[in-house]
Amino acid sequence: MLPPMLLLVYAIAFGIAAFGAAQPAFDDHPGQFYRLAHVITRGSAPWAWTSDWWAGYPELQFYPPGFFYLGLALRWLSLGALSVAAIYQVLLWITWLAPGAGVYALLARQLGSGWAALPGTFIALTLSTGVASGVEGGVHIGMLPARLGWALLPLLAVALVTWMESGARRAWELALVTLAAIVLIHPAHLPAAGALVVVATIAARDRRRRALEAAALLGGAALLTVFWTLPLIARLEHTRALAWGRLTVSDFASLLANHPLLVLLILLALPLGVGASPERRALQWWPWATALVVLIDAAILETVGLHWLPADRVVDGMWMAFIVVAGLNVDRLVQAVSAGIRRMVPRYGRAAMATAAVCALVAALALGLVNRTLFLWPRGGEWPSYVATARGLNLDALWSTLASAPEGRVLFVRSGVPLVFGTEWWRPHTHVTALTPLSTRRGIVNGTFTHPSPVAALVYRGSPERGAITTLVERLDGVSLFGRSLDALDAGPLNAWLDRLGISVIVGLDDDLPRLGAVADKARFVRRASREPFVLYERRGGVRLPIAVTDDHFTLDVDGAAGQWVSTRTTYYPLWRAERAGVPLATRRGPAWDLEVKLDGGHGPVELVYSSTWVERGGATISLLTIAAWLASRWWVVRLANPVPSRA
Repeated sequence: MLPPMLLLVYAIAFGIAAFGAAQPAFDDHPGQFYRLAHVITRGSAPWAWTSDWWAGYPELQFYPPGFFYLGLALRWLSLGALSVAAIYQVLLWITWLAPGAGVYALLARQLGSGWAALPGTFIALTLSTGVASGVEGGVHIGMLPARLGWALLPLLAVALVTWMESGARRAWELALVTLAAIVLIHPAHLPAAGALVVVATIAARDRRRRALEAAALLGGAALLTVFWTLPLIARLEHTRALAWGRLTVSDFASLLANHPLLVLLILLALPLGVGASPERRALQWWPWATALVVLIDAAILETVGLHWLPADRVVDGMWMAFIVVAGLNVDRLVQAVSAGIRRMVPRYGRAAMATAAVCALVAALALGLVNRTLFLWPRGGEWPSYVATARGLNLDALWSTLASAPEGRVLFVRSGVPLVFGTEWWRPHTHVTALTPLSTRRGIVNGTFTHPSPVAALVYRGSPERGAITTLVERLDGVSLFGRSLDALDAGPLNAWLDRLGISVIVGLDDDLPRLGAVADKARFVRRASREPFVLYERRGGVRLPIAVTDDHFTLDVDGAAGQWVSTRTTYYPLWRAERAGVPLATRRGPAWDLEVKLDGGHGPVELVYSSTWVERGGATISLLTIAAWLASRWWVVRLANPVPSRA
């Protein structure tokens, strides 16, 4: 137990120094916190509607819900005692520790030694810059689902290795659950998982039988997750692929040039002793099979416009495979060097071996420090808490002012707020304004990280129509809005967009004032008193938003002539239907991707009802039937193994 305990002590000390028990507010953390609050307050259906962001959106239908389901499970297990903040803190700690735990479980099992498993485990835990799911991206920036899904890959390898060795049903079931969890937590790691299943099948002894079981594994995982994937695929028209990152040959070469430790991982993963056991062969082939998948994705799929699994995120799974195989091969190299030293210098063999091991460790750490490839210790001030951030940005004053503003949504000129002075788009920042709905009960447009909503595409590039979002939103902050330079915005067209999106307040920063000429039009906007760094403008004349009766039922008072189309100031989605006095009303998509209703000339409120269709209900039914069939087969197997004794 000593090797993992030493690593655990280091990991706990790192976590305490970085974030401890404080809710982090750096970069994406506030947005992830909001999504956790969404699934806890609005239920587990991935298509559940939220009116809080982007004029409304089924938030977890187009963002993997698995990480937040884990938080919901913690809520249920605590019988509601754990707050959203406490649950987020637990998930943060789990996500930080998980890659190290997964790789240690795999390497210790394969090598038979906790000490031999430590090098690969330490790299998996601390690998950072250059890998989006590493410490920087997965913990510091806040892409927690990406890192947690990444951590499940070695657990899948443990299950598949056990399955290859014995064909045990429990190992197959563990692989099934893990594969389904990867799909729901972060599908960008699914190609690496699928590559591992394929090479495990090819390397297995009884290849034909294992191929059938592997097909059942992949099919079972698909059926378990179809409640999310079927509506996702059926509703792709209502989301926009996020393709602001690319992976080209020059990008990859630059990555390796700046991070020599990654080069070392590739060299250490070269097949050594491939003729060993089938399990070891499968693991040795894994990184190269995943590299082939990444190459196909980058060179073929993305060039024809398929951006849904971007290669710059798929590559993270490849790095996990290289870490695992490098960890296996390092042990073989150490054993070979040790044997050579013992033959040459029998008397001083142990001392020389220890010296060589220390030198190798120092060299690896030195390579890891280049461009912070390994994140060995958090620097002071780099991990701001929500409390400190709220105090520094006067958020309580902002929340109070917005809560008292006229009815309507809030448009943020920027996606976030810089935390340091400067002009670089990439300087430290926070998307803490994403929490505005939780603090003011007022919906927002923008103020969050890059988002796949059609309304977000409208704000980013001036059009909500189909096509990937290819620019990271931080590059647009303080530069453009609705696809136009801030300097070139015209008050008239801007006001038309604001009306369709139901926006009554615009929030910018002090730095934006010289370029906000469009909102200086006193005929349409009036500036409100506010505390720095925020500046607020109200639109003259209110807007009327649908009033929530329940989370799925809204009313809107609107009058007009029969046949007139009016905007409901809500995002269009096929699950909406409209009626007045029980009479259905026609609906369509407006120019801002807003829901429009065709009036019938009657009087009284228009009822907007949001309900699932056969697509959502069908996917959920298939997943439930799959679980029921699995449990029934499990019961039958147990009964056959333990027959009831006869009374005769």
